Amino acid sequence: MSSNYRVRIEKERLVFSAAHFITYDGDVCEPLHGHNYHVAAEVRGPLDENQYVIDFIVLRDALQVIVDSLDHRMLLPTGHPTISVIQQAGEVEVTHGQRRWVFPQQDCVLLPVPNTTAEVLARHIGGELLRKLQEQVGTRPTYLSIAVDECDGQWGIWESTDE
Repeated sequence: MSSNYRVRIEKERLVFSAAHFITYDGDVCEPLHGHNYHVAAEVRGPLDENQYVIDFIVLRDALQVIVDSLDHRMLLPTGHPTISVIQQAGEVEVTHGQRRWVFPQQDCVLLPVPNTTAEVLARHIGGELLRKLQEQVGTRPTYLSIAVDECDGQWGIWESTDE
């Protein structure tokens, strides 16, 4: 009989408040607005010599650094086909069609993503977490799931698996 192990971390402090807007239905751009995002992570894999899938503290702290980097920021997609994001002179100018926004550079996070949906934010957070875990523990989990809740029960979930 084989055994499967997984750990899940979902803590009250794994929250970030951020502004964004997305496009949908082709080229419709919604108004600028914000969310109090909640983040959860699940890791599956074999037990190590300590009988851990992964050390909860390592997982929590790595995820917290990523979450904190998004907190109280304007999230902007740099890979969107119709949203232009330009940094210059301490500002970030964003345009979409006839709409234009200008934000202080220090208030923005420019994300290499096509849109700032909950699903894509989950993928971005997951990729960053995989990199951090590789650096800190020297291995990648065989399975990682990141869930981002943008509105009390509206979760976008991304999964990575080497299983």
